[in-house]
Amino acid sequence: MTVRLVEPTIPSRRFHPTATPTLFDLGLSENPFPPLPSVLSAVTGALTQANRYPEFLPEELPRIIADHLGVSPDDVAVGAGATGVAMQVIRALGGGELLTSTPTFDGYPMLAEMAGMTLVPVALDPGGNQDLTALRRGVNRRTSLIVLCRPHNPTGTILDAADLGSFLDAVPRRVPVLIDEAYVEFLDAADRLDVHALLHRHPNLLILRTFSKAYGLAGLRIGYCVGRGKLIERIRRQQLPFGTPTASIAAVRAAYAAGPELRDRVERINRERDLLRTTLRACGIDVPHSYANFLYLPGPGVATALRRAGIKAKAYPDGSARITVGDPAAGHAVHAALANLR
Repeated sequence: MTVRLVEPTIPSRRFHPTATPTLFDLGLSENPFPPLPSVLSAVTGALTQANRYPEFLPEELPRIIADHLGVSPDDVAVGAGATGVAMQVIRALGGGELLTSTPTFDGYPMLAEMAGMTLVPVALDPGGNQDLTALRRGVNRRTSLIVLCRPHNPTGTILDAADLGSFLDAVPRRVPVLIDEAYVEFLDAADRLDVHALLHRHPNLLILRTFSKAYGLAGLRIGYCVGRGKLIERIRRQQLPFGTPTASIAAVRAAYAAGPELRDRVERINRERDLLRTTLRACGIDVPHSYANFLYLPGPGVATALRRAGIKAKAYPDGSARITVGDPAAGHAVHAALANLR
């Protein structure tokens, strides 16, 4: 399979009176299900105190996350979703070049531009994987940050743990490496990284995660980063005062307590993802194996066919698309829209 990708275009905001109504919005890799009942109840209860300011600088939320992960609270920085924390990382590092694969999560080019950091894109390999050899060659004295996504957005592929370890060994310790694990909860246990071992071995490593995807809390904007020593200290200093809502504390505590329900939901989404991939491949669409809650559908013509069927997707200029998975009704609609495309 060959995957050729270029950066997505920014959609027009003009009103099109004859446009097809959107029946399913699958463009943002959101969880299709509402928050778990216990989490929703905890957040609702916390809103009774919404007239009060949250902590000036967060202490309780980092402590809850740190206790769950088995690290020190000083090793955790929190913020407004993974995107907000990524902005704290980029601002803390200041200037230079951000080296990453392309395409990638749309936020990184935007954040780099906002912070005055030059984005250096490195093409994916033909299978839609991040090319670690090419990324290593791209490191120079101007490199201020390397960003890797695991699973990768938009292809859903994952870097081999051993290959990643070799890459980290080869990167100069002065260069921070951010591993974006926004979709880590969709990985089987065997595919997950040993975060503690990696952080101990690589003081320049940062792990970025979010409660927006598997936990279904995208609207609450809760993200965090784990690191060690002076590097995470610099990122924690970028924390916005009063920037962590009190409701996020209740949400995270309840989300961690609802582990079995979360696993059931993740398994349900993963089953729907794999079933949809199988049916689409039977239609002749060469869909890569995904480890996240989305599928990448190589074009040409895929994005157009979905749009005509009233399905909103992340579209790419070559006609390919990325769609969120998990909702069976949406999956049936995607299959119907693409069944006769090839």
